[in-house]
Amino acid sequence: MPAYLHIAQTLAERVDSGEYPAGGRLPSGSELQAEFGVSPMTVRRALSLLEQQGLVTGVKGRGIYARSRDLADSVFRLDSSSGEWLDQSAEIRILSASMTKADGHVADMLHVAPGKKVIHLRRLVLSKGIPAMYHTEFIIYDPRRPLVESQLQLTSLHAFLDSGGAQRFPKGELTVTAVKLDAESAQVLGEPEGALALCLEHLFQERDLTPVSWGRFLLRAELFRLRARLGAE
Repeated sequence: MPAYLHIAQTLAERVDSGEYPAGGRLPSGSELQAEFGVSPMTVRRALSLLEQQGLVTGVKGRGIYARSRDLADSVFRLDSSSGEWLDQSAEIRILSASMTKADGHVADMLHVAPGKKVIHLRRLVLSKGIPAMYHTEFIIYDPRRPLVESQLQLTSLHAFLDSGGAQRFPKGELTVTAVKLDAESAQVLGEPEGALALCLEHLFQERDLTPVSWGRFLLRAELFRLRARLGAE
């Protein structure tokens, strides 16, 4: 096991056991370096992983503090405004699947060099025949992994939100914003240009936080809502 994963696992067990109670301060970076005999970078990587998992939080100038596992278990779910998720009437339509070169923004998000080969997927989800969700996604090209094949089989956002982590990727981040539709997106969703939409930008990662996929879902604002459950069930 890599050193940073061993440290993260050990600290997570201490949080769960109450050795580091919620709100309690963890040992300093130098103390952790001395305890585990590792470099500052290894400690930072372990703490960053724990922060991604919601087990600790950093306070600038004060240190790292344990968080309640209950809050870390919170789950966000996406519903339609009628209270039903996309049912059997939903149609997932592949608009395009192609190889392209990462531009500057895609390269930054996926931590690759500009011009590197990536897979570009575009999908439209229709509910009862009405365009409801437009998804664009860029996936790092890796001929050893059948990521594209698995992607063509599902709407990854549902799995991501429902389980707290998509089955195809162990980790993920989701950012929710309100945006105005550009001409291309508006045409796909059958909305006027400039109409408001819910934008869910996602970044899927490996366990070591290496980016694998970045993209966004554009949802017609009147059709969806986000709900959160706080704490473990």
